[in-house]
Amino acid sequence: MAFLLLLVMLTACAADQQDLSGEMFTFLERTNTANVRLTTSAQNISAVTVCLRSFTDLKKAHVLFSLATPSAPNGFLLFKTTDGIELIVKNRKVEFAAEDYKLNMWLSICSTWDSASGVVQLWLDGKPSVRKFIGGSNILSSIIILGQEQDSYGGGFAIDQSFVGMLSDVHMWDYVLSPCEIKYYVNDLNFTPGSLLNWRALHFNTNGRVVIERKQKACLL
Repeated sequence: MAFLLLLVMLTACAADQQDLSGEMFTFLERTNTANVRLTTSAQNISAVTVCLRSFTDLKKAHVLFSLATPSAPNGFLLFKTTDGIELIVKNRKVEFAAEDYKLNMWLSICSTWDSASGVVQLWLDGKPSVRKFIGGSNILSSIIILGQEQDSYGGGFAIDQSFVGMLSDVHMWDYVLSPCEIKYYVNDLNFTPGSLLNWRALHFNTNGRVVIERKQKACLL
């Protein structure tokens, strides 16, 4: 009964700001409905760092983070393919090798982009990728979704791109984090919370079967 009550509460239209420290979003099955919509007041973004922690057993392609604008459904997209991780900024795509993307374990994933230089980079568990050029101008008026990939502004979800598993510690900054700052995040040290999305003060609403749970910790006997 308590579980059913939780599901009802989570499907409410909107939620107040919440501190989700020590908690996670659990996406229970592949659907084209279950998602979490994150709210940010930013309207003109010239640089981005997105960090999150992911736990999944999906071998097929799946979304990790989806930001859309009215003119670019893939405004800032992190997408796991069968061969690596795609980073798409305003519909321009680069792909990074991701041999260390392991199943059934928590992974810390960070990505950075700067419109002035056009340079993007991926960090997997604190290990940097090569730096690549993607270009792009400022990101305006965005909708941010977890669990689904937006093929249109705020919608266009496809079941074969959805996420199953757990997501936690989602932060987004309006600047490029330094390697040391990313390391602080990965090691869960005293890092500066995201200026655009802050897991410790997150505005969001859930749709469909998404559960908020305490993060599971290994039992040490």
